[in-house]
Amino acid sequence: MRTYEILVADDNERSRSAVRILLDSEPQFNVVAEAKNGHEAINMAKEYMPDLVLMDINMPGMSGFEATRIIKQELPYVRVVILSVSDDAADLFEAIRNGAQGYLVKSLQPSDWITYLHGILNGEMPVSRRMAQRILAEFKTTPSSRELDVQLAQKLTHREKEILELVSTGATNREIANQLFIAENTVKNHLKNIMAKLHIQNRVQLATYVRNRQTDQ
Repeated sequence: MRTYEILVADDNERSRSAVRILLDSEPQFNVVAEAKNGHEAINMAKEYMPDLVLMDINMPGMSGFEATRIIKQELPYVRVVILSVSDDAADLFEAIRNGAQGYLVKSLQPSDWITYLHGILNGEMPVSRRMAQRILAEFKTTPSSRELDVQLAQKLTHREKEILELVSTGATNREIANQLFIAENTVKNHLKNIMAKLHIQNRVQLATYVRNRQTDQ
């Protein structure tokens, strides 16, 4: 029976301990290291070369998304699963965009954790049933592009249209900021304004709107 080596990255000691206890209940899982931030996660991934990294999103110094991107660039064979308290589909899309193989909501039952992680290690189940339902709900509530196009030109500024165009390419906030020579927080504020003007609730709906608009043109 094969044993999988796992690295747990989370800045909260209690969370790391809880994850270790849960994984220790499965004979095939072996936690080889724990990291408190993104930088440690990268260094430990290079040192231990685990089969799987469980990566929290919000950590000091470097986010789990950025650490995931770097790990996948340097150690492409290592599987990464993002850990989050949120079931926001936008976070799932960001995780996958940065190279993660999966996204695990911390509130899932322990048995669901084990089943899900086995699926990831076997190349299956990138999205849990709960997240799949959440994504479908997001797309069902996405406003029609035809309803929004009529007022788009009047509502959006030139800068907002530039940012919307870059969003359509899949660029991150940081990449948009670098290309437009503005601060990342400024990009975030522009995105909030864009979504408010278009009556869109989150980035998932915004990306869907942009794709629909390009298809209609």
